Amino acid sequence: MVVVLAALAYLWGALPLGYWAVRRLTGQDVRLASGYNLGLENTLKRLGPGPASLAWGLDILKGLVAAWVGGLWGLSWGVGYALLAYLGHLYPPRRLAQGALLRGRGAGVLLGLVLGLHLSGLSYLSTLAILVTAGGVFLWSRYASLAALSIPAGLALAVSLEPLPGWAKLAAWLLPMVTLWRYKENIGRMLEGTEPRLGDPPPLPSPKQVVCAFMIHPLTLDDLFQSPRFRWARPLVKRGLLSPKLVENLAEAIRPMKVGELRGVRTRDGREIRCYLISAPLLPHQITSKPELATQRAIQGARLARELGCTVVGLGAFWSVVGEKGRRVQEAVPEIQVTNGGAYTAGTVRAAIPGILAHFEQEGRSLRQATAAVVGANGVVAFGIARQIAPLVGKLILVGRNLERLEKSATSLQQNLERKGQPVPELVLSLDIGAIREADLVFSATSEPGPVIFPQHVKPGAWIYDEGVPPDVDASVKEVPGVRVIPGGVVRPPGAMQGNLDLHFGEGAVPACLAETMILAAEEAFERKSLGGETKSENIQFFVERAEALGFQVVD
Repeated sequence: MVVVLAALAYLWGALPLGYWAVRRLTGQDVRLASGYNLGLENTLKRLGPGPASLAWGLDILKGLVAAWVGGLWGLSWGVGYALLAYLGHLYPPRRLAQGALLRGRGAGVLLGLVLGLHLSGLSYLSTLAILVTAGGVFLWSRYASLAALSIPAGLALAVSLEPLPGWAKLAAWLLPMVTLWRYKENIGRMLEGTEPRLGDPPPLPSPKQVVCAFMIHPLTLDDLFQSPRFRWARPLVKRGLLSPKLVENLAEAIRPMKVGELRGVRTRDGREIRCYLISAPLLPHQITSKPELATQRAIQGARLARELGCTVVGLGAFWSVVGEKGRRVQEAVPEIQVTNGGAYTAGTVRAAIPGILAHFEQEGRSLRQATAAVVGANGVVAFGIARQIAPLVGKLILVGRNLERLEKSATSLQQNLERKGQPVPELVLSLDIGAIREADLVFSATSEPGPVIFPQHVKPGAWIYDEGVPPDVDASVKEVPGVRVIPGGVVRPPGAMQGNLDLHFGEGAVPACLAETMILAAEEAFERKSLGGETKSENIQFFVERAEALGFQVVD
């Protein structure tokens, strides 16, 4: 009988009573339009005090009834039933989950559990201490999530003081452990300073606010330690107590999480763009060597972005090439728009190159007699550069990793120039990066996890336009006499952008692929998103024009 009732306690906790009541009363599914899951404050602001109070009250009722029924066999069973009901609320069976996003974190259920355990024998003083502590934490911090975390912690301490069997005390301590796991994102946001406090506007899309997400990853272990969630590991690695390899192995087991936020971007028409930075902490070589794991993490990141209320998620740096350059991610998560940012990246390159070539000639150097090289010519962006500069130079060297694809690209390039009646340069194809040694102009846009261009590969006086992220050009190249290295694909969003992470693009600047994510979310022109290896010219032009209209500027 006790076992049957225990199963019923779990199922009772799994019932989405608040969701059912609010859906029937208002006709709205607030879970699908809610930043950071369905919560009391978001429901209150979106639907008003009546539906919010009803949903909150039903959550309290769930916890109270479960703990009280268990308490009919004594306080020990009440504690066990309380744990089962809370697990049911957080992790319901698939049929009761309604196929939607994750449940709210259950602060109301936790409050109900305390009241139910009081009816089951928990002392008046212990119950009062738990509730007063939670209220004090809430007023002091203005973090509802921190107040919710204090409830199971206080309950576990109170139960530990009761003369109960060991298994009941273990169940009591499992409750705060489960709560900590469920609130881990809130804890991370509190450490980063991006968790909304009482009274802050909910981070939801509105006529005045655009909400999007962008997936990033650390380029080095130092980047990983930027986040407060992982900063504790830095001194352990420096002292040799934790090996970098072990950190990398641990990173492979971590699901995507929100590690930062960009605020203060304000378009010329007065809208604010908020962009959440989501990271699965894989290093570049891990993403390239384990494509299936990387695709899985990108899919999970897109789901998290949808859960956070975003309409668009962008795939940055090496995420942009996983899952067939985003196609598999979009197919797995059709509820949110996915872009790899290729169109506006190509647009910023197209916008920057005329200025670079003009400056080159102003120094008395002839383009018609110059040799140019394009590194990564198998890629969409790099081949776009090749098409743009081919009719202007005397010789063009295309460097890639696949000779057959290079030959097809060269044939396509030559036919296109002849059809337009433009000059056709001498074309050289190579798989050896050393072939760029004779180039006066080098344009590089690869997806390599580290530098590919070193001092021995460039001649003195060469100009190098580096579109790679991370950079394709090693820092030592700048020591070659006369060499000029120009970073590419950098955009300054409108307004006074602020963030908590260094993205390595300079203060107030972002990569073009992130800017495309913002523009796509602001314009809601989802048919323009960049997916797969093909980038349409009309989409490139669209992002160039809309970026200018909204106030985005390409950094020269």
